[in-house]
Amino acid sequence: MTAPAEFSLQCPLPAAHSAVILMAHGGGGRLTQQLLDRVFYPAFGNPYLQARHDGAALEVGGHRLAFTTDSFVVQPLFFPGGDIGKLAVCGTVNDLAMCGARPRWLSAGFIIEEGLPIETLDRVVTSMKTAAQAAGVIIVTGDTKVVDKGKGDGLFINTAGIGLIETSLRIDPGQVRPGDAIILNGDVGRHGLAVLSLRQGLELETAIESDCAPLIEPVHALLAAGIEVRCLRDLTRGGLASAVNEIATVAGVDIELDEAAIPVNPEVRGASEILGLDPLYIANEGRFVAFVPPGQLAEAVAALRALPGVNRRSASAGSRAGPVGSGYGANWVSCGCWIS
Repeated sequence: MTAPAEFSLQCPLPAAHSAVILMAHGGGGRLTQQLLDRVFYPAFGNPYLQARHDGAALEVGGHRLAFTTDSFVVQPLFFPGGDIGKLAVCGTVNDLAMCGARPRWLSAGFIIEEGLPIETLDRVVTSMKTAAQAAGVIIVTGDTKVVDKGKGDGLFINTAGIGLIETSLRIDPGQVRPGDAIILNGDVGRHGLAVLSLRQGLELETAIESDCAPLIEPVHALLAAGIEVRCLRDLTRGGLASAVNEIATVAGVDIELDEAAIPVNPEVRGASEILGLDPLYIANEGRFVAFVPPGQLAEAVAALRALPGVNRRSASAGSRAGPVGSGYGANWVSCGCWIS
């Protein structure tokens, strides 16, 4: 594994308070939360936003709906394991799934830079079609805008989604309780490193592939098994650590992570060391944590292991010894994380 000869990376600590927007404000970490607290929550504050969840749970005509929106600005547009189109669909359906909903409908807005090859746009749209079919959703409305060359970074996509919440459970950070256990569904950091290593031209012995995938099936496997799921969170911007920190703040609890029990792909770990990054803070697109009562931990892990293609090796549920099974990307693990 080698870095380009002229490669350099500077990562100064971001200013705690800034009068202008910094790149770190979009990273999903501390500055993102400060921006929300300083600008958006005071302006738009309402009970739906105060839940600080991946989407809003709404009551409409006797039905419970989940509603979410997201924007995607990834570069490069295509990367190992996915592209901006697949990312847009999976990111939105996963936010709905984290609300306990079954995603149904999406919108898609395209901001296209002048000069983008139509062939590139067609590849992205075809990828979105394939991802939507796999997730069982349809794209029912959209919008297209074109901006001057040099002002759009190729292509930006905004998606919004609506799903039906069929469970009576309220699933959000405020439901987390002391003593709850956390289940992590696989290794962390692959998506962020897949994109970053390609962008920076890192020469890796084995290409890192994004974990980009829909999370509908595992979420509903937990619900179908009668698990009293407290909270779900997909580990996108800011990774596992930022997601857990945000949930801890909302729930008013301390959360302990057993780092030795959290699986990290060796290539991800090596690339992270080169770049001076912590895998626990790197973005994922097919990973989530589920907070469940400790008495249901074994049952929850069993429900996830029963899914097709999942490693079924037996292990002591709730063990702090390490991840269940072996390998990466196909194992549901009890990561030894506990809330105090």
